[in-house]
Amino acid sequence: MEVNSRTKEDFHIIHKVPYGDGPYVKAKHAQLVERDQEGAIVWFWKAINAGDRVESALKDMAVVMKQLDRTEEAIEAIKSFRCLCPKSSQESLDNVLIDLFKKCGKVDEQIALLKQKLRMIYRGEVFNGKPTKTARSHGKKFQVSIRQETSRILGNLGWAYMQKNNFLAAEVVYKKAQMIDPDSNKANNLGLCLIKQTRYNEARSVLQQVVNGEIPGSDDIKARNRAQELLMETEKWRPTSEFLPGFPGLDLDEDFVNGLEKLMNVWAPNRSKRLPIFEQIENFRDQITC
Repeated sequence: MEVNSRTKEDFHIIHKVPYGDGPYVKAKHAQLVERDQEGAIVWFWKAINAGDRVESALKDMAVVMKQLDRTEEAIEAIKSFRCLCPKSSQESLDNVLIDLFKKCGKVDEQIALLKQKLRMIYRGEVFNGKPTKTARSHGKKFQVSIRQETSRILGNLGWAYMQKNNFLAAEVVYKKAQMIDPDSNKANNLGLCLIKQTRYNEARSVLQQVVNGEIPGSDDIKARNRAQELLMETEKWRPTSEFLPGFPGLDLDEDFVNGLEKLMNVWAPNRSKRLPIFEQIENFRDQITC
């Protein structure tokens, strides 16, 4: 009996299958042991309808659907059934949605949800009132602060704006993200953003910081190689006047910008009150009005 018990326990540990015999456990068995993704989806639906670990079933089913290129279906499933999940799970469901929007190219929806998440941070509605939360990446758990989460979301928002060729808006949020919690990946993206605006001298200045190891994460060989590649890109072009070309609408409404300013006043009080880019934004808005 003891041997069988150990064998059964080892099975659950090795395959990461939860204990029990409900529809959610059967879904995980189909997904992880039998490698039957379509069958897993059937059991995940049964788990949701039976109220068996609905939050986990919904998120796991979305991941499987994404792997099967059924992303649109996964989006509709989360939108339709997230109301069955507790309030504490809504933030993680938003993260799944953002990933799905990114997968199927729904950039506008991705931007709207990222901005919504930032507004929740302004209002103190994240992390269930706690200063940190436990996150998971590649099977490992670690603590994330609100400050780090804000910078991460801003970085994702900047990249989404880049996909819409809205480089001025991307620059604004990337610079804010770097003030809050700098890292080499966002620095490289900011450098690319400046290159896209033909502002090569500014791009070199940002990218050189990564090459010189002056920014957290610069010790990562991939980050440094990318910075060097982007620096080589800037060398192909002759210096031009730092003139802002025509851009699409900024898509940064006033309350969103004001919310960012409030966070910056707390987390970066010694900075200049406004970035130079905000002066450019105001001039740009004036031009639009005229």
